This record gives sequence, C-alpha cells and structure tokens, in this order.
Amino acid sequence: MATITAPTSQKAAPPGILTHPATRKLLTLAALAAILIPIAVTQWPGTTWPTPLTVDVSEPLGKASDWIIDNRDSHPLFLYFFGHVSNAVVIAVRAVYLALLAVGWAGVTAIGALVAWRVAGVKLAAGTAAAFLACGLLGMWVPTMQTLALMVVAVLASVVVGAVLGLAAGLSDRMDRVLRPVLDTMQVLPAFAYLLPVVLVFGIGVPAAVLATVVYAAPPMARLTSLGLRGADKEVLEAVESLGTTARQRLLTARIPLARKELLLGVNQTIMMALSMAVIASVIGAGGLGDRVYQALASVDVGAALAAGIPIVLLAVVLDRVTGAAGERLGEAGRSPVTWLYALVVAAAVALAGRLAGFLDWPDGWEADIAEPVNRAVDWMTAHLYSGVPVVGGTADWAAHFTSWVLNPLRDGLQWLPWWSVLLIVAALAWLIGTWRTALTAVLAMAAIGVLGVWDPSLDTLSQVLAAVAVTLVVGFATGVAAARSDRFERLLRPVLDVFQTMPQFVYLIPVVALFGVGRAPAVAAAVVYALPAVVRITAQGLRQVDPAAMESARSLGATGGQQLRQVQLPLARPALLLAVNQGVVLVLAVVIIGGLVGGGALGYQVVFGLAQGDLATGLVAGAAIVCLGLMLDRVTQPTERRSKKGA
Repeated sequence: MATITAPTSQKAAPPGILTHPATRKLLTLAALAAILIPIAVTQWPGTTWPTPLTVDVSEPLGKASDWIIDNRDSHPLFLYFFGHVSNAVVIAVRAVYLALLAVGWAGVTAIGALVAWRVAGVKLAAGTAAAFLACGLLGMWVPTMQTLALMVVAVLASVVVGAVLGLAAGLSDRMDRVLRPVLDTMQVLPAFAYLLPVVLVFGIGVPAAVLATVVYAAPPMARLTSLGLRGADKEVLEAVESLGTTARQRLLTARIPLARKELLLGVNQTIMMALSMAVIASVIGAGGLGDRVYQALASVDVGAALAAGIPIVLLAVVLDRVTGAAGERLGEAGRSPVTWLYALVVAAAVALAGRLAGFLDWPDGWEADIAEPVNRAVDWMTAHLYSGVPVVGGTADWAAHFTSWVLNPLRDGLQWLPWWSVLLIVAALAWLIGTWRTALTAVLAMAAIGVLGVWDPSLDTLSQVLAAVAVTLVVGFATGVAAARSDRFERLLRPVLDVFQTMPQFVYLIPVVALFGVGRAPAVAAAVVYALPAVVRITAQGLRQVDPAAMESARSLGATGGQQLRQVQLPLARPALLLAVNQGVVLVLAVVIIGGLVGGGALGYQVVFGLAQGDLATGLVAGAAIVCLGLMLDRVTQPTERRSKKGA
C-alpha cells in the first residue's frame, strides 16, 4: 500500500524588495548612521560644521606664499628651474607674437585661409579668412594676435606633455593605472582651480597663464593617445611583430599610424580647452582678448565685452572646424603633399606683398566700433525690458524672482541641514549609483570642505549648481527627446549646438550680464546655457541608439509614441541619461565658479578676490574647496557603467 507523504515545506523566500542591491545598501547605511550620528550629535552639536573639526590653513598658506614671494628672486629652485621655465615661456610667446606682427594682417589671414583650404576645402578657407578679417574690423587685431601667440605655445606644450603621458599609459598597464585616476580628477575640476597654484609659483603674468593652460589642456591629449594606442588592431600588430620588428619599430610603424585619428582628435580637444583656459587666464595676466572681456565685465561695459567676445567665438569655431576636418579627411587619397608647398609659396607671396604695401598693422579707418551701439541697445533693454513689462515682467524681475523663490530657499535649506545629514545624503547618493569606494570618496571630499572652514560658502555654491542642473536637465532632456524623435528638428539644432559647444566659458557671461545684470541668477543662467548643448547631444544620441528590435517589438504591440518613449527608450537609454546628468553637473560647476566675476559670490568670489587682492591664502582655500566639491559631485552623479570602464 502506497504511503502518501506530506509535501515538504519549502523555505520561504525573502520579500523581493530586500533582495534588491539598493535596499541592502540603504539598510547598511542606516545601520551605520544609527551608530555614528548619535556620537556626532553628542560630541559636536549644532547644524553648521563643528569648529573643533576645522583646520585653519590660512596662516600656513599665507606664510608659504610670503616665503615664495620673498625667495622668488634668490632661491636656487626658482633661479635654476622655475626661472628658466618662466623665461622660456616668455621668450616663446613673444617670438610667436612678433612673428605674427611681422607677417602682418594680410599674411596671417592668407596663411590661415590656405591651411584651412589644404585640410578642409574652399568653403572653410573662405570662412577662416572672413573670421580673421572680422577680428580686425572689430578693432581687436592686436589682442587676437596676443591670444593666438599664447595659444600656439600652450597647445604645442600641451600636445607634447599629453602625448608623452599618453604613450606611457598606452604602453604600460602600471602607468595606465597610476595616471587614470589623476586624469579623471583633472578633467572634472573647474578651470578656475588651476589658476592659483601656478600664480603662487610663477606670479601674475604670461608664464602662469601658459602653464595653467597646459595643465588644463594636456589631459585630453594624454587620454586619447592612450586610448588610440591600446585600441590598435591586434591582427596588424601581430603581423608586424611576426616580421621580427623591435618594440620601437612596432610603435613607430604600426601603433602610432593606427592611432592617428585618436591623436588628431586629442589635438582638437586640446586646442579647444587651451583656448577656453587662455581666455579665463586673463584673470592672472594673460592679456589678449580675454583681458579685454574681463576688464569690460568688471566695468559692466557690455559693448566692449561683446567686441572682444566675438573674435574669441570666431577663433574657437575656426580652430574647431579646421582640426575636425583634418581628422575626418585623414588618410584620404588624392591629396599630394606638394600642395603644402604651393600653399606656403602663396602665403609667403601674400605676406611679402602686404609688407611691401605697408599692410602690417590693421588700418584704423577699417575698424567698426560696435561697443557704443551695443551699449545703447543695453540701455534700451534696461529701460524697457528689465522691469515693468506687462504680464510677463522684465528680465531683472525674472532674475529677482528666481533668486528669491529658488536660490535663496535652496541655499538656506542646505545651510539649515545639520552637517552630518549632508554627509549622509552624499553617502547615500554616491553608494546607490556606485560602490562603497565611491561613497567614501564623496564623503571624504565633502568633509574636507568643512575641515577647510568654507562649509557655508560651499553650500551656497552647491545651491547654485543644483538650481542650474535642475533647469539644464529639464530643458536638455525635453530638447534631446524632441531631437531624437524628429530628424528635421535635429538638423536645425545641430549647427546651434556646434557653435555653443565651441564657445569658451568666459563668453557666456556677456549676454547674461546684458540681459540680467549681475548677481547669482545671471551666473546660473550662464551655467545653464553652457551645459545645455552637452546634455541635449548625449540625450538625443542615447535615445537614437536604442535597439531598433526593441522599438519594432513595441510598435508591433500597438504602443503609442509616448508609451514607446516611457517604457522602452528611456529605460534602455538609462546609461546615456546618467552620463548626461554627470556632464551637466560638471559643466555647470565650471561656469558657476566663473560666475564669481559677475556677482555669483560664494567660492567663485573668494577665488577672484584672492587673485585680485593678492590674498593667495583665501584663494587657495576656496580653490581647494572647489576641487573637493567637483570631486564629490562627479562621484555622486557618475554612472556605474562609466566608472567600471575606468576601473574606479
């Protein structure tokens, strides 16, 4: 007789929510907080950062800066190393500048146009010539040559330094592991953070400006060089190695030629970042177009700022288009090197003819003064658009409302939060999106801000960043979705985004000052405009790269366009959207800091104050806080997929 056995009771599975990694992370963090927070509240009561946990570094930094200034002309380190570096930079920049002046405006224009024709064709050659002529017509020929001379030296040095570091990282796994976190950190730091250290060593002037530009612009060249060398075709390398070549021969005959496109892209990125930094470096005596913009903004002379800003934009667009076209046409057949000789001969003939005809200096009678009519337009805007506009109000009203309704409550709310709760929020966000190492790095970076004694100004800057990021993401995601769903809209938007992405950060301050005056709201507006193109591009690209099979399957099930977007495209494009958030945060921070020049206050103002007044201790502390804030924001918003690729 068969026995009926009772069914064995299976072990009950835990609730599904408890098996989710994010839930486990939050529970672990809550357990740690339950232990640590009571200790922190008992030991250091209050909401702001505890004074006992603050280290006053102003005095030692002041002493260090005083020692450097006192010994700059006598200590062997300065006499036999930094002094030679400074002299070499000055001599190089001056030599290039005098060469440009000796060639004359006709020769420079001809050389630029012929180089553009050689690498990109007639259309871009005409645009290059028009851009140089426009610089002269605006009365900015000499400042343009000053900026161009600084750019030539800085770009050459950046390319050499970046290529050497990239070669080391591309050929050595150990060097790649060492350099990767350094390059990652350098690429998320705002440009302002690079100014103070070089000023401390080299003082105000051209050497500090060039070296700050090199430090800022070299990382893209290093990263892309390493990427190109490591991404070389394995089969080609094996074929070359089978021929008995040495490591040096394989590098020169195979690896570098195969990485040419990455190398040229690195040069393009280095040029654009160098131009951006060279303009910002006007704050520390770089001269040129950036100095004209800086002086005009300091006196709220929008017309003069625009007259100097237009050549900066033209120079950026020309350099970007020429180097970009050179990369796209690399390796094309049918372009004989002899055409370079023809181009040089024609350029030399034009330069000589211009010199014989006396066309060295741009004629004063050919200049068009746009500053006065622009200032009249700004005055009209001030009288008619700043306030009192029926129904919608004026731009000053918008800025005031945004400040009082968004920026002030957000700043006050952050400063009202207990210091330990800010650290807890940072830890939770960083751990949810990354690993415990990411969370630890973010918390330590935020805690370092408190230790430096700039907790409240940093939260003020953070409030501006959060407000700007919120606006950027709302507008950027909406625009990116529209561009991804409409080819016509994407084609119309593309040239606008191209121009906006080539403009240096400094230039964005000019229109917002004209529209909104000075203050925190204009700084936020400039940050939004600067970060918007990157967010739109990444969003549109991520949505367009969604698997077509998934989209076709959704359509076959009768999903509407909105359902396809919400249930298919957005979930599958999540890595791209997270990357857009990360890039938006990093770019917003860069311009919010520069907004200290137009009344943004907080950390940006302290950096500007330190540079202007020679109070390097104040400036260096603020610069260090900016570095920590940028590192924290990058870690909190950096997608896990991107981090795993970096090996962080």
